[in-house]
Amino acid sequence: MSFRLSYRADPGNPWFSWQYVRDNSDTILTALREHTSLTVRAVLIAVLIAVPLAVAAYWFRALSGPILAVTGVLYTIPSLALFAFLAPYLGIGVVTVLTVVALYALLVIVRNALAGLTQVPPEVREAAEGMGYGRWGRLFRIELPLAIPGILTGLRLATVSTVALVTVGVVVGRGGLGQLIFAGFQNNFYKAQIMTGTLLCVLLALVFDLALAGVGRLLTPWLRRRSAA
Repeated sequence: MSFRLSYRADPGNPWFSWQYVRDNSDTILTALREHTSLTVRAVLIAVLIAVPLAVAAYWFRALSGPILAVTGVLYTIPSLALFAFLAPYLGIGVVTVLTVVALYALLVIVRNALAGLTQVPPEVREAAEGMGYGRWGRLFRIELPLAIPGILTGLRLATVSTVALVTVGVVVGRGGLGQLIFAGFQNNFYKAQIMTGTLLCVLLALVFDLALAGVGRLLTPWLRRRSAA
């Protein structure tokens, strides 16, 4: 059995309204600030967990399978189910949203960071060893800098998906722009409210992606010189 929402076209309920934006600018800006804050914090938490996991999988190849498997399983759990499971333990609020969203970002960052590390040329590692670098020195001075393109690719994908996923936090009262979208459905399918929240999510994801792309160009000048040549 399938269920469909139906509604009549209503000229008094347009998909976008500047009047709605002007009248509710404070509410919209509050939701946007919360959404931005949740996204940034969740991605930072995911990076602080995922990069060490990728390094562990890179150093100890026997761990790569289990690490990728566990993060992959977490990624496949429906978000609403994960919220329902964690909310009784973490409470209703920011902590639950950050935990769920960060868990979903792990797989993308771990996989791309590990790929970046494994693509460091063997001769580069051997040259670093010949220069007297130990494991940690080689990691921070040689391998991680060369893995930056892969890490940033994962970071960009994780950030864009996190912007979308934060909206689901509406189920625990912390959905950022998701609060606008959900309130629009509750408010007799108020299309201008739904579209405003949706467009701001898309624009926020685009801004984050462009910013990270710019950071990537600054951190990898050798790639710019190679493309120019």
